[in-house]
Amino acid sequence: MRRRNNTATAVFIRVMRIRHKHDRRNGWRWSIGAAVLILAALFASAMPSRADVAFLMEEPYGGFGSVNPTGHGALYFNHICADTPTRLRACREGELGAVVSRYHNIKGYDWIAIPLLPYLYAVEDRSQIPLLAGADMRDRLRDAYRRDHLETIAPDDIAEDGTPLTPKGEWTQLVGSSYDRKIYGFQFETTREEDARFIARYNDHKNISHFNLLFRNCADFSRVALNTYFPHAVTRNFLADFGLTTPKQVARSLEKYAKKNPGLPYTVFVIPQVQGTIARSHHIDGIAESLLKSKKYVVPLALFYPEFTGVLGVAYLTQGRYAPPKNAEIVMLPGEDARVALARQNERALTADSVNAQTGVDVEYKKGALDDHGVNLERRQGDGVAGSLGGATE
Repeated sequence: MRRRNNTATAVFIRVMRIRHKHDRRNGWRWSIGAAVLILAALFASAMPSRADVAFLMEEPYGGFGSVNPTGHGALYFNHICADTPTRLRACREGELGAVVSRYHNIKGYDWIAIPLLPYLYAVEDRSQIPLLAGADMRDRLRDAYRRDHLETIAPDDIAEDGTPLTPKGEWTQLVGSSYDRKIYGFQFETTREEDARFIARYNDHKNISHFNLLFRNCADFSRVALNTYFPHAVTRNFLADFGLTTPKQVARSLEKYAKKNPGLPYTVFVIPQVQGTIARSHHIDGIAESLLKSKKYVVPLALFYPEFTGVLGVAYLTQGRYAPPKNAEIVMLPGEDARVALARQNERALTADSVNAQTGVDVEYKKGALDDHGVNLERRQGDGVAGSLGGATE
């Protein structure tokens, strides 16, 4: 059950305490003071205390993504920001929030937080988002951001002659994710109070890596964190994923949770992979699905273990089938509150229905891309773009 704002209650108690400090001769003074405090309480309780969290289901890419097509999972908070990569704080006015996830072998940390804009595009201003990108531009932008902000967790390698070199390793997953893959977001409304508890919990606990691909992976981090906001919302799939947590199972659990809780604002968006010469990311799969869809796995399994292959097929068909909504809104930068996004989408849908009814012409409703304040972003040619790719997902 969602916790209510207790601001008005706290102020009422304060008023009663003040009342007992005054005698009847000062009753009129108490009345004025009480009125002011009560008005302040009403104003404070009316102030929005909403926030949002979005699970990011990120498609696999490259050679490792072909072998292990389960992808990557992360959490985006539009009111939690990164004070440092390993310390969280509440966002200030105008900040876009941060992406938090678990990574393997990055300076011994369990989780890392990166501001939204560099996480997606390795830049610090939306006007710098490139229209097209190749591997050279991606690598250059990543390394420039690393040198400015991530030296403590991804320091330079040093050549024999003392020349600083770009380090190898998995730090590249921290910045410029949208150059490598398409990302789906499953966003729920939360509260600032819940965000404050999340910040305190993760700042207070030791941030030491115990990464395990099977039972303490990136999707496990998201599962545990999301269940602190929405108890029992995300579960493992013991049939289709053999009890492992996968990004696809987290997304599937969240969609089921949203259907069971229709009053909770929930929306889905997709961040497209930046256009260019970089290879496109792969379709994301669960465990049983990946074994069945890959010839290098399913053929020997069918030959030597036909019964097991049959069980895999049943597991996938009954509990492993899931595809992201095809009408997910395409955005370059998420951040808009789920409640606001839903209201805008419903208004557009009603407008389209009204036009259809009045004209008899079927007007197709397409969800355009908006920035974090709900302002349309127009994609245009030039040095940089804060643009949209209007329409629905493929």
